[in-house]
Amino acid sequence: MTVSNMISKLRMSSNISQEQLAELLAVSVQSVQGWENGTVTPELEKLIKISEYFNISLDSLILDSNNTTKALKPKYENIHEWEFYASNLATEYQQAVEEGLDLSEYEAVFAAVSQLPKNEIKEKLGDVLFDAVLNAERAKGYKYIEPSELEEIRSLRKGFQPLPPVDSNSLESKIYGAWMGRICGCLLGKTVEGIRTDELIPFLKETGNYPMHRYILRSDLSKDIINKYKFPFENSCYADNVDGMPVDDDTNYTVLAQEIIEKYGRSFTPYDVSRAWLALQSKDAYCTAERVAFCNFVKGYAPPESAAYKNPYREWIGAQIRGDYFGYINPGNPEMAAEMAFRDASISHVKNGIYGEMFVASMLAAAACTDNIRDIILSGLSQIPYTSRLYEAITDILIGAEQGVSQSDCFADIHRRYNEYTTHGWCHTISNAMIVSASLLYGNGDFGKSICMAVETGFDTDCNGATVGSVLGMANGIDSIDEVWKKPINDTLHTSIFGVATTKISERVKQTLRHIL
Repeated sequence: MTVSNMISKLRMSSNISQEQLAELLAVSVQSVQGWENGTVTPELEKLIKISEYFNISLDSLILDSNNTTKALKPKYENIHEWEFYASNLATEYQQAVEEGLDLSEYEAVFAAVSQLPKNEIKEKLGDVLFDAVLNAERAKGYKYIEPSELEEIRSLRKGFQPLPPVDSNSLESKIYGAWMGRICGCLLGKTVEGIRTDELIPFLKETGNYPMHRYILRSDLSKDIINKYKFPFENSCYADNVDGMPVDDDTNYTVLAQEIIEKYGRSFTPYDVSRAWLALQSKDAYCTAERVAFCNFVKGYAPPESAAYKNPYREWIGAQIRGDYFGYINPGNPEMAAEMAFRDASISHVKNGIYGEMFVASMLAAAACTDNIRDIILSGLSQIPYTSRLYEAITDILIGAEQGVSQSDCFADIHRRYNEYTTHGWCHTISNAMIVSASLLYGNGDFGKSICMAVETGFDTDCNGATVGSVLGMANGIDSIDEVWKKPINDTLHTSIFGVATTKISERVKQTLRHIL
């Protein structure tokens, strides 16, 4: 069936006249007559409008077909935003520009396509724009050098931090402290995950918890408070009504990394990690970049392509929350911790997304040897490129603290650099790594003060509370964590990992010690 016949058939089956169709498409009646008798072919813009009006694909309208041909199409409204690349083109454009790709001539196209309804046309136009990103040139004057390959990353390191030897007598306490610190910090932030500070700070003040110094409790809430805020406090979990640490991706990944080491050993590969992801959790356990990577594994993309294919979240925080275990099992060896973190991160992230995980794993390996916060952060920086945005941002935090910048000014500067009211700013590796570093520095080694600082600052509260708690738990041992933080956990960790489900933290600590060489 030709285009002319298809247009005529669609019009008549919809019971509209040539005059009505001409009015709908803002063309003359003669144009419609020409389309239908085959003497004139509609312009692409008009073909798109015709396909949208009659709710058929552009392919079906343009290509010759017969009445027996059928096409199966998804219900686009049922596709999750994280799995539909074209729904995230605004994020993609910002991400691409930040990593130094020259897409200036496409800016208006990205903006226009991002506003289209979720359908086949938007999907196809998104594919075209992905090709533009994939083949974009480096912007002139871009000052950062940010490779995604391990050897290139290593070639851009500098300033290795000397560390004292690991004290074998305190190692078990440190490992236990790291596990417990991560879990307590995560629980503290999980209650308000997703809130923005324009509601978080008034809420904390109203409930007598500002500056933050304790868990948020269910007993803090009244009906008036619940109704006052847009944030869904009623649906959150609280330390006074849990039977252990609830399921959370921040703690799932620590257990998942341990399961990977148990199955594949310390020489695991990125491909091994991808297989473990498919085998040990459902798709819904993964978010943003991890969800994209999971779907890419299913489609046959292997690391590192799985991190790059249609992944606008490739520098978000997801990998940064996955690196702790590689620090736990490499005490005193930041380089090996960073290498393992690279193998894990490279399946879903690039550039600063990778560096975030390497940074955290290296800090934890160093924290097994020292409680000096500055040395711990410098050890993390020693394993990532000094030419990267992440290195620059964390160095700014260190210099500021050294020069007397106040805590409030430091966190205000983070908020100026990154907009918590956009998902990209809220969830980026760099904004959250800055919060982690600042909370460690200005918390002066105090566990409760530091995790509370990380949470009350906003952004990704459970991730940052967990990472800060993990580092301090490793640096200072289990006894440094007050019972008020540990009691709700009850040595119990719930996960969504197949074959694990609920586990004892104390048993996970013993298994960690077995994985240390």
